[in-house]
Amino acid sequence: MFMQKSFLMGVFCLFLTSVCWAGTLSGTVSVNITSDTAATAKNMAFDEARRQIISDILSQYSNADQLNEVLKNSSSTDLTNLVASSSIDGEKQSDTTYSANITMDIDRAVAKQWLTNNNVQNWLPDDVSGDVFVVQVVMSDKVANWMELKQIARSEGIDLATKYINGNQVTVEVPVSNRSNFTIAIGENGWRYYDQDGVLRIWK
Repeated sequence: MFMQKSFLMGVFCLFLTSVCWAGTLSGTVSVNITSDTAATAKNMAFDEARRQIISDILSQYSNADQLNEVLKNSSSTDLTNLVASSSIDGEKQSDTTYSANITMDIDRAVAKQWLTNNNVQNWLPDDVSGDVFVVQVVMSDKVANWMELKQIARSEGIDLATKYINGNQVTVEVPVSNRSNFTIAIGENGWRYYDQDGVLRIWK
């Protein structure tokens, strides 16, 4: 029997919890799904929410192109294993439609292992990398900005461990002991920055 399915899914809110490095990464999406029955629509909603949350969260800590390719070829069961817990708010349903705000907590350690097993380059910290923090750099002038950043690091006696380069974006690791000095130094040299749950994002 032919069954038509349609869905509309929008990102309501996506955030990382302040305890993400303690084990979980959390995200919320708003879904509105229409199918042949409310039960089918609900299953579709959770599958779409799961994929969207995993994509939006993990793309901030991995090669997005590689991640999207793996997500495209992953089953719902594979992705369910990454979810530590989930909750629903504002649930509404009719005979054929399901809508809700769905929150899911992604298990950081499981997610890192999954990314690694699927050959997705990533910089999610593991349980033994607490002595370094991640810096994501966005540069308006790749050559000049990168040379300046390296000079700043040398002047402060800081080792920048390059993890990933994509166009004008570079991801590096810096010793936690140098975090304060590094942040002050880049600020004094006109770099803008903000901290997002342990990841220092800087740009110029």
